[in-house]
Amino acid sequence: MDETRPSAGALEDDGPRDAVDETPELADDTREPAVDAPAGRDRTMRGAALLATLIALPITLLVAVLAFSKLSPEVPAATPSPSATTARVQSTAPVEMAAPALAARPATVCRALLSQLPSTVRDLAQRPVTAGPEQNAAYGDPALTVACGGTEPTLPATDEVWRVNGVCWHPVEQDGATTLTTVDRETLVTVRIPGSYEQPLQWVAPVSNAIVAAVPSGGDIPAGCRA
Repeated sequence: MDETRPSAGALEDDGPRDAVDETPELADDTREPAVDAPAGRDRTMRGAALLATLIALPITLLVAVLAFSKLSPEVPAATPSPSATTARVQSTAPVEMAAPALAARPATVCRALLSQLPSTVRDLAQRPVTAGPEQNAAYGDPALTVACGGTEPTLPATDEVWRVNGVCWHPVEQDGATTLTTVDRETLVTVRIPGSYEQPLQWVAPVSNAIVAAVPSGGDIPAGCRA
């Protein structure tokens, strides 16, 4: 018997072998790497979410304000103050006035005066007259009238006279109106103011301005009217 032949026991392992996984492993350089989300994309998503929030917030507030305004009671419109100035209703029909014949000089002065008269006296609009538009004018309803020409009145020395915007006027109240006549002008000018217009001297102020521009001073000027 050959002693060099290994025994059967030598051919066996000392202990049981572990099961061998016959599936070949991938080499280190061939394994699939784990995939992580890029950092840049994550930041973009967070920025988009923040932008959406910033846009949605003011829209939400606007919707809330609109809803509140719809539910709140309406505030009534302000009522105009009784003291507010309103347009005066007046007729546009011609005003009946006389037109006596005038000498050449007064007629020239009166035409100059009528060209200087304003289109309104305070809130009274000018109206047509039935006669003598070259020497007569009328405003408002009831009508305030301006007549140029005529005979100078004789005034008692004690009568009052009033100076308005450089023109001296003598007032007479009769028939529910105040008649003011110039006493310091070459050609007479008479203004009749209905009693419904208070403080008549204020109504002749625009007429006084036209008289100063068109009618020269003259006549027997009362002492109270001398500058």
